[in-house]
Amino acid sequence: MRCYIIIPAHNEEAFLADTLDSVLRQTLLPKKVVIVNDHSTDGTEAIINEYATRHSIFQKINTTSSTIHMPGSKVVNAFNKGREQLDDDYNFLVKLDADIILPDHYLEKIAYAFNGNPKVGIAGGFAYEQDAEGVWKRNHPMNDDHVRGAFKAYSKNCFKTIGGLKSAMGWDTVDELLARFHGYEIHTDESLKAKHLRPVGKAYNKRAKLLQGKAMYGMRYGYWITMIASLKMAWKQRKMNAFFDNMEGYLQAEREQEPYLVSEEEGKFIRNWRWKRIKQKFG
Repeated sequence: MRCYIIIPAHNEEAFLADTLDSVLRQTLLPKKVVIVNDHSTDGTEAIINEYATRHSIFQKINTTSSTIHMPGSKVVNAFNKGREQLDDDYNFLVKLDADIILPDHYLEKIAYAFNGNPKVGIAGGFAYEQDAEGVWKRNHPMNDDHVRGAFKAYSKNCFKTIGGLKSAMGWDTVDELLARFHGYEIHTDESLKAKHLRPVGKAYNKRAKLLQGKAMYGMRYGYWITMIASLKMAWKQRKMNAFFDNMEGYLQAEREQEPYLVSEEEGKFIRNWRWKRIKQKFG
């Protein structure tokens, strides 16, 4: 199977080489890897140049965006710049962060999942992060059938059917909900342990705290599902402020009538799906 990878990179000189080395170690090598240098001010571009010179699968794209590391829009905009450089001669597409070390057989097992079941639209493994003692431990705050956006693979048909990635916070939840809306399945593999070198949110701007709630509004969750999801998030993060930030973001988006990320029909499906999952968890 033919695989393309897109890697958005903003000031990733500390991690990027490790990520690219893990790509080169894959038992199934990708056909093309586009690295999008997103307005980096450190040595990121020099690392990309080195790898692009040594290995023909790598291609560099320079783009300019805000230097503020806002979740959602910045990374997706960079991803889309990379996607514009690729043709459609692939079977699956991987969005990979520049601070991830993939296990050597990652792409091979993802290809096996797509090839073995045409209904699989999104696939991936699980993130592991180092604790204070240096032990790699699984960090997966979402359900086990969710693939983190840091190492997410899409079949070509699924990617095109869902219209690509939404340029907003919550893009890596919307994509899975839309995939399910269109009849695709999400495949996760516990044996695929991706090492995440920088914990989530370490580089995010403080202004991003309301974006999660705004994303829930954009996904047409409605008030009650937003409240339940926000309480769950706050409990898992052990941060009660996360609940209030989410609700504030949701209500602000509602007051300002911000545009939705999904259609009414898709929103109805999403609400029904969320209520079904909530009822299952509460018996």
